[in-house]
Amino acid sequence: MSRDRLGGLCLVGAVLAALAVAQPARAAPADADGPIASPEPGWPQWRGPRRDGVSDAKGLLQEWPEGGPPLLWKTSGLGRGWSSPIVTGGAIYITGDVGDELRVFAFDLDGKPKWQSENGRAWKGQHPGARACCAASEGRIYHMNAHGRLACLDAGTGREVWAANVLERFEGKNLTWAISECVLVDGANVLVTPGGKKAFMAALDSKTGATAWASEPMPDPETERTGYGSPLLFRRGGRRLLAAGSLRSLVCVDADAGKVLWTFPKRTKYEAACATPLYWQGCLFYSLPSKSGSVMLRLATDGGVQPEKVWECRMDNLSGGVVACDGYLYGSGEDNRGWYCLDARTGEEKYCAKDLAQSAVLWADGRLYCLGERGEMVLVKPGPDALHVVGRFRLTDGAEPDAWAHPVILDGRLYLRYHDDLYCYDVRQR
Repeated sequence: MSRDRLGGLCLVGAVLAALAVAQPARAAPADADGPIASPEPGWPQWRGPRRDGVSDAKGLLQEWPEGGPPLLWKTSGLGRGWSSPIVTGGAIYITGDVGDELRVFAFDLDGKPKWQSENGRAWKGQHPGARACCAASEGRIYHMNAHGRLACLDAGTGREVWAANVLERFEGKNLTWAISECVLVDGANVLVTPGGKKAFMAALDSKTGATAWASEPMPDPETERTGYGSPLLFRRGGRRLLAAGSLRSLVCVDADAGKVLWTFPKRTKYEAACATPLYWQGCLFYSLPSKSGSVMLRLATDGGVQPEKVWECRMDNLSGGVVACDGYLYGSGEDNRGWYCLDARTGEEKYCAKDLAQSAVLWADGRLYCLGERGEMVLVKPGPDALHVVGRFRLTDGAEPDAWAHPVILDGRLYLRYHDDLYCYDVRQR
């Protein structure tokens, strides 16, 4: 695979870039181990409330009619980009590069424009287009553009409240295919991963943008910069932790003290670390492209010391994500092409199906929603024996293999983005 091709895919890494492993949601104590969900309603951040690519929606179509589910509406004018929408508080927020600007758009639930606001310059380097998704918290929208400019906007009007360039503040360097991080709001703080000389990770006050804490940098920040993915906030043994990828390691940081606790070396040929690490039953699962494979790490009881490697496998997920259900992991490979089903406990490869394209994946109501990179949307009934396709339709003509934005499902609606266009489908059972 060419470096340029990999670059195009890896930028989705946070935006797109991202890996997610999750279990169907169950009621749990607020202090239980696992991903710490956003308290905001709806789909308020990258890959959902828990950043795991799992929707809690029920009563969805279990099969699609020929041609796919009904299209409720389509809106255009988003410009170029791969960010997915967030949907919260009766509004939809999404980004795109239009001309020389990065724009944040707000729509109502009927796809009608509410406002648009600028967040700095568009990305004009390799694979131009907007990268990261927005995050919502307490009436404000947060977004970081491809140059490291983090903006806080009023959710109702789009007015800029404050802005800060995190690469400049913490002396970080941009990446070959540009920063793609979807920022994470943790209470009073917005968490970022500048990977700079002054901090690997940092927390900014969500109201003012002032630095709340800054972790120590990596030993060699010139080479071990931030990755293309987005951080995960989780709890282990009563301790609140963050996991994020650098270009060469998986890094764990204490979310309250801002201290790096451990690193686990793992890198790729092109240093394209795009995955969002995900918590799974006391472990972290992490995958990298370019035949670098995946690893399952068992965490210490409080997560604070070096983890133990449980297993490795060949699935080299790049930007489409992985989900877990009923003890199995599902996701696609990049150089090691195919759709994989893995036993989550052992890493055993149950199968690698070749009839489904590399896809961005979402799990909802017993089904996988897979948007293939050539624009085919596929509904799959998963199982350890095979992937059973129960619906499909074409979103794009497939001329370019760059349909990388992740699907979103909320309130019986499926949202799909392809560059200039945002589509909304009705996937409720009748």
